[in-house]
Amino acid sequence: MSSVMTSVLEKARTATSFSRRPVSEEVLHQLYDLVKMGPTSGNCSPARFVFLTSREARERIKPSLSVGNAERAMAAPVLAVVCHDPLFFEAFPRLGVDPELREWFAADVGLAEETSFRNGTLQGGYLILAARMLGLDVMPMSGFDTFAVEDTLLAGKGWRANFLVGLGYPAENVPHPDHAPPRAPRLAFDEACFCLS
Repeated sequence: MSSVMTSVLEKARTATSFSRRPVSEEVLHQLYDLVKMGPTSGNCSPARFVFLTSREARERIKPSLSVGNAERAMAAPVLAVVCHDPLFFEAFPRLGVDPELREWFAADVGLAEETSFRNGTLQGGYLILAARMLGLDVMPMSGFDTFAVEDTLLAGKGWRANFLVGLGYPAENVPHPDHAPPRAPRLAFDEACFCLS
């Protein structure tokens, strides 16, 4: 396995704190440029991201966060709101997707919502991996009032909020992964998978 994959998946840990070093808008552009290259079904690309880059911006949604997440979210240099656009199919002409698919999704609200949620979540996973590849620590979170976040940040856009990701550079006082406490257990292959032939 490559050293990149080892560091991104095996050694990296969920952040509990961050350095005070700011994350530049240039890095956020690099991050999105990696995320957008990940595959989605039919290149539907429904994920949308809101990057809250100041304490003032994060404070706008603080009342929407669960008690356990509020201070952690405020401490992240950037808080990404991972969203999806139920009207993702309107971009199909620019994405080179078969024009007939646009009409298919436009005629079926349930299918459009299911597809946008599933693939937007997938792209949110790409965000986590890509952020780690760029040297950022990540702190994914649920535990917030989705409708309140949407009312505060997404009014008029029609996007739906899915989950939050704190982004920042590693805190100086965090032990190197080689010296970190043991990782929490994961399920074994036989518990989580089976093969059919």
